Amino acid sequence: MKKAIVAGGCFWCTEAVFQRVKGVESVTSGFCGGRIKNPPYREVVQGRTGHAEAIEILYDEQIVSYKELIEVFMATHDPTTLNRQGYDIGTHYRSAVFYKNEEQQQTALGVISELTASKTFGEAIVTEIAPATVFYPAEEIHGNYYNNNREQGYCQVIIDPKIRKLMTGFKQLVK
Repeated sequence: MKKAIVAGGCFWCTEAVFQRVKGVESVTSGFCGGRIKNPPYREVVQGRTGHAEAIEILYDEQIVSYKELIEVFMATHDPTTLNRQGYDIGTHYRSAVFYKNEEQQQTALGVISELTASKTFGEAIVTEIAPATVFYPAEEIHGNYYNNNREQGYCQVIIDPKIRKLMTGFKQLVK
């Protein structure tokens, strides 16, 4: 099993998307890219820690490649907005790929280069590509949030469209 860490705004959204990808064994919501140890959610969302809301993906590379994960990631959030996703604003909602090795770094940069060349988004991609720091799991209440709260307005308005993008754009990768 391999690990990948990405941040695409609210971790409830990215967790829900990647839980539905073939080859993904588990998805953990948490924080990465900041400057303090064991950051509590309350401090992160107030912008005090430098962390991004992120997910750690445990996946089987025999079933899904790192490149495919990055392609899904880029397609299911807006990588062109700096420090925000929709109504969620702040550095903790930034778009980021936290790579664990040079191969992951080069793969992420390659996907961004392909998307830029094809003008997929029409605007510049501002996704941060940075070395992974320690990943800190979030409090338990944040785990599996979408699956436990599908009736919530946020889930229906914000997360459902991201899952629909996965289901239509990446049918071959859906569990």
